[in-house]
Amino acid sequence: MAILIAYYSRAGENYFGGSYRRIPVGNTRRVAEQLASLTGGDLLELRQAHPYSDDYRTCVAQARADWQQSVRPELLGLPKDLSGYDRIYLGYPNYCGTMPMAVYTFLEHYDFTGKLICPFCTHEGSGLSQTERDIRKAAPGATVTRGLAIHGSHVDEAAPALTRWVKEMQ
Repeated sequence: MAILIAYYSRAGENYFGGSYRRIPVGNTRRVAEQLASLTGGDLLELRQAHPYSDDYRTCVAQARADWQQSVRPELLGLPKDLSGYDRIYLGYPNYCGTMPMAVYTFLEHYDFTGKLICPFCTHEGSGLSQTERDIRKAAPGATVTRGLAIHGSHVDEAAPALTRWVKEMQ
């Protein structure tokens, strides 16, 4: 079974349990890389043509405006199709109680009929929110598994939870 790990992540200034700090690699990317090591899956970073600000507060305002207007940001470097993949681990930070709008762009770009989508998110208290339901709506025909929520400030300790989750998804 061919595996793709598609993820949206953001480096720069981030929020960590009440404080802000700059990180060179986004939390969701770090989890995606751990998943790639566990599964042997291919990595696909969902990159916006016009990325959000490096400043956390500005990024939140931009993401909220896109969410309120249902914007579908242009993505760079998407593959022509996903026909070679049966299982897709889909990673994202929780923005505004859902996925970043760039993830919706990705989901609406392809036909996921017959594919298994295993969602995972990073967050600082919001968990998965309703993202599993949102994925089902945006990718009709896909089977969406139970997702995994990981506190962004605890990605360094995520390996045991990731390992258990990956085993459950097999």
